[in-house]
Amino acid sequence: MAKVKIQYACQHCGATHSKWSGQCSDCKEWNCLEEVIPQADTTKNSNPRFSGYAGDQGRIQELHKVSLQATPRSLTHISELDRVLGGGLVTGSVILLGGDPGIGKSTILLQTLASLHEFKSLYVTGEESLQQVSLRAHRLELKLDDLKLLTETCVERILALAAIEKPEVMVIDSIQTLFTEQLNSAPGSVGQIRESAAQLVRFAKQTGTSLFIAGHVTKEGTLAGPRVLEHMVDTVLYFEGDPGGRYRILRAVKNRFGAVNEIGVFAMTDKGLKGVTNPSAIFLSGHEEPVAGSVIMVTREGTRPILVEVQALVDESHGGNPRRVTLGLEQNRMAMLLAVLHRHGGISMFDQDVFANVVGGVKVTETAADLPLLLAALSSFRNRPLPSNLVVFGEIGLAGEIRPVPNGEERLREASKHGFRKAIIPKANRPQSDIKGLEILTAQRIEDALHYL
Repeated sequence: MAKVKIQYACQHCGATHSKWSGQCSDCKEWNCLEEVIPQADTTKNSNPRFSGYAGDQGRIQELHKVSLQATPRSLTHISELDRVLGGGLVTGSVILLGGDPGIGKSTILLQTLASLHEFKSLYVTGEESLQQVSLRAHRLELKLDDLKLLTETCVERILALAAIEKPEVMVIDSIQTLFTEQLNSAPGSVGQIRESAAQLVRFAKQTGTSLFIAGHVTKEGTLAGPRVLEHMVDTVLYFEGDPGGRYRILRAVKNRFGAVNEIGVFAMTDKGLKGVTNPSAIFLSGHEEPVAGSVIMVTREGTRPILVEVQALVDESHGGNPRRVTLGLEQNRMAMLLAVLHRHGGISMFDQDVFANVVGGVKVTETAADLPLLLAALSSFRNRPLPSNLVVFGEIGLAGEIRPVPNGEERLREASKHGFRKAIIPKANRPQSDIKGLEILTAQRIEDALHYL
């Protein structure tokens, strides 16, 4: 067998070099060269590594002749996971699961294999021994007597054994521990992760195996390794939340078979991760009496409306530059909203420190949090509690107008279901029919919302 030629590619500009050097000669960046395997001539079909996916190789079809059969799905019987996956596990799909150490990646993967007991499964671990995996399964009281385990880090040997075993569902824990014999770099490097993932994805597509790949995250919260890894897989799921806390949020940031930004909420127990069917209840503090600086808003995550509590603390600043600190909200947007409140509401907080937080560790990125954030800050500034049965949502423009947000009626019905009796919403979001038990106050400008208070 001829020796595989190695090239070095720049991670910034993509230029290839025949040998490694400390600086890229094209873009002049330092320490950015990683070894890669050059692609072979695609006109030759002798190399199976570059063959097309099974069933679609070498055929050109017209669009109207393509079969429109529904993609076969299998329920995992874990309701929150099925929601995030878009309705179940798709045959031949590749799912990348990322998260901080100890947040529950291995736990949810073992639980998933236990719930898919009717499928032939293979669990490949490169981080733990077989005894550790077995101990976790016994601790979680999972029925995994027929589960096949493999401790291996060489991707070529893993695929050779998987071709003999022919599993329907396979788990790789984790991608950072694998290496390919075609590269000389250490496991976890950019080249090793890219090439190992490429071979795994190719195997899953050609054999119809549903593949779960666990991945580590960096200090910044992004997946460790190249961003191209996220483009190679079908679904990317991220665990959010504090590993030391009780609740975990599983978010879909990419999904070729379902809605993006869908979330599943889990509670960590001594028997593993349990789905939370009513996540709104855990994100509300439930104060015994109204407190200043707190307001309830209805956000939307994927296809589900969720009630969350937005808190603000406004205090006199003793420094030259007042602080603007947010947790779960966008900091620059809060500074802009405070300027709008000063310009169109006549209330200035230029000499006040403003702190904002979303209870429960939820990250709210949509603009529907604009009006709740301003009302919570104003409530804390005036030290006047807002009604405990009030719910608010709406986007605020720079001209002081309150703009509508998507799915307003669905948000109102979710609030009414949880016992809220009053709502301040954009005028354009007023529902066509009244919602029983809910008094709806519409506001067209920020002055209208302040008038209601």
